[in-house]
Amino acid sequence: MARLSSVCALALLCGAAAVRAENVGSVDTAFQLLGPDHKVVVEVFDDPRVGGVSCYLSRARTGGFKGAIGLAEDKAEASVACRQVGEIHFNGELPKQEEVFSERASLLFKHVRVVRMVDARRNALVYLVYSDRLIDGSPKNSVTAVPVPANMPVPLRRK
Repeated sequence: MARLSSVCALALLCGAAAVRAENVGSVDTAFQLLGPDHKVVVEVFDDPRVGGVSCYLSRARTGGFKGAIGLAEDKAEASVACRQVGEIHFNGELPKQEEVFSERASLLFKHVRVVRMVDARRNALVYLVYSDRLIDGSPKNSVTAVPVPANMPVPLRRK
């Protein structure tokens, strides 16, 4: 019974954090005879707790035969640019740091993650993209920030 509730809790947690990115476009970077070409893709997702903020994510996608059947491991190179695209509003208090996007970059052990951090002193939202792996992650990363209007302090969750 305890195991079943743990599995259910994990499923709910994963479902709550699951943000889907929509494809904006892509460019081919290397021709592959078998399977799709290697690409750089650009995707966009909205911050799930901050209305009016969207993040654009660019990253490499491995093509070829392995890429076509889902066995390729994508490179750990990604870039993020988050922007205010509408009136900012908050859906509750924000933790100091929270993962807002995650997607696998290999069959089992590698993910691309975007974490939002609150810079309360400057009233800004900072977004960091990085890649992790079960054993050895990558230090390659990219960061962007969205200033929040001075008359609207970020509602920071107190522990």
